Amino acid sequence: MAGTALDQLNKARASKIVTQLPEGARHWGPPGASMVVSTPAEVDGLIRQVPNGKVTTLDDVRSCLARRHGTTIACPVSTAIFIGIAARASEEMRAMGEAAVTPFWRVLRPDGSLNPKYPGGIRLQHACLEAEGHWIMQRGKNSFVVDFEAVLADLV
Repeated sequence: MAGTALDQLNKARASKIVTQLPEGARHWGPPGASMVVSTPAEVDGLIRQVPNGKVTTLDDVRSCLARRHGTTIACPVSTAIFIGIAARASEEMRAMGEAAVTPFWRVLRPDGSLNPKYPGGIRLQHACLEAEGHWIMQRGKNSFVVDFEAVLADLV
């Protein structure tokens, strides 16, 4: 396995199509569902499509991947892992002085909340989103982008 997130991001691999969901994953889709297991590079490319002032959600990323590959769903587990790889690689690039990094902070949880598992946690994601003009509110233990549905990017 590659050492750094950049190594994992840049490792050559191909997407895989699963035509029959494994026994333990059948609750992810309807009977007969097909699933794509994408790649970190493809997920990174999708995140890079989200412009300043816009956001997307994990579910929107998964829906776009499924459309691209002509499947019913995209694997929820691998897609979340690959978003994490893209986020860590982005921060590795920023630490090396790269200015054009993947804007992982624009990817929200499906309910519009911030992701504490990203590099820098909620604090960094909050700061990046506010710098781009988004309003963040606290509700219970979670932070949310106010009216995130109004600023969702169209992923293709």
